[in-house]
Amino acid sequence: MIQTVIFDMDGVIVDTEPVHHFAYVQHFKQLNIEVSPEMYASFTGNSTKNIYERLKTIYDLKEDVQTLVETKRNLFNDAFDQKEDLYLLDGVKDLIIDLHQNGMQLILASSSANVTIQRIFNRFDLNKYFTHKVSGEDFPKSKPHPAIFLKAAELAKTEVQNCIVIEDSTNGILAAKSAGIYCIGYDSFHSKLQDYSLADKVISHFNELSFETIRNIN
Repeated sequence: MIQTVIFDMDGVIVDTEPVHHFAYVQHFKQLNIEVSPEMYASFTGNSTKNIYERLKTIYDLKEDVQTLVETKRNLFNDAFDQKEDLYLLDGVKDLIIDLHQNGMQLILASSSANVTIQRIFNRFDLNKYFTHKVSGEDFPKSKPHPAIFLKAAELAKTEVQNCIVIEDSTNGILAAKSAGIYCIGYDSFHSKLQDYSLADKVISHFNELSFETIRNIN
């Protein structure tokens, strides 16, 4: 029986991708580099640190990785604070409340930085529903490496076979499956160039899920 639901954040709980994209594009212009749409799509599910480690190698950037990360984060934070039309994805808050009220443990496992996670959780009053929040910045390798989901299951004190992951990215789905966790792929209109073929179940709206449907997954 499922005891813990592990949520990704960007593209699952809230669509901050346009804000991230804006911040990255602004920074790429400052760095005078051109990143193709295909390369950018491959970043989905990776931590900012890992992305800039890749970019530093590919483009031989002179700045150190931490400086690159902080510059992009500042651009993101400024854009995030100024963006008024930022909402939770349709139906996800209802699902979170339904699961929480019925005693399901909820964990966040996001590639976003801790400060970004907290910014979003404070803005949308989500802290009371989740027992733990895990950030990809605390791991040397990003999704598709399974470390973040294995840590989430460990914090939940739940065997992986009693967990599920809700993910919207190719890398996230690969990470969940590598961790041995049942994965629900969320294929929304926000998703770009992602592969859901390895997900155990694919949904396009959160009204397809409930405490009852999730509890009985095996």
